[in-house]
Amino acid sequence: MKKMITSAFALAALASCSSQKPSASENTEPTKVAAIYGATNPKVSEDTQCIRYFGSVVELKGEKEKLYRELHADVWAEVIAAIAKANIRNYHIYLTELQGKKYLFSYFEYHGKDMDKDFESMAEDKTTREKWWPITDDCQQRIPGTAEDSQWMNLESLMHIK
Repeated sequence: MKKMITSAFALAALASCSSQKPSASENTEPTKVAAIYGATNPKVSEDTQCIRYFGSVVELKGEKEKLYRELHADVWAEVIAAIAKANIRNYHIYLTELQGKKYLFSYFEYHGKDMDKDFESMAEDKTTREKWWPITDDCQQRIPGTAEDSQWMNLESLMHIK
């Protein structure tokens, strides 16, 4: 959860796609499509005082899976307290295997009013910062393209139905 808890969660809209198609011989990157908002994918502004929803992904080192499972089967009380103090609720981590690699997907809800301050409070928690994150980070492999200041790659919300 380390550096995942940053204001970087406020995902920026992706660049709009180009209407011009490249020729088959050109070396191209995948087309990025701008966010599309609607009834089941509402746009949330930074100053909104509603519940905010976050998802992220990181690779799990295969040889560290047992340790990671053990840690998360009985999360330390100090870490749980730091999560609660940061106004994080309904926090989940899921595990799956894709093409021979293990991936962790996280989901949580933020119920506070000052995300930067609340998320920073987790980094200020000594047990989380000096003990929990070093162990859990060592179990993870950052995915290429993850923001420089993050351990987990942010996921863009495409749909939300309450």
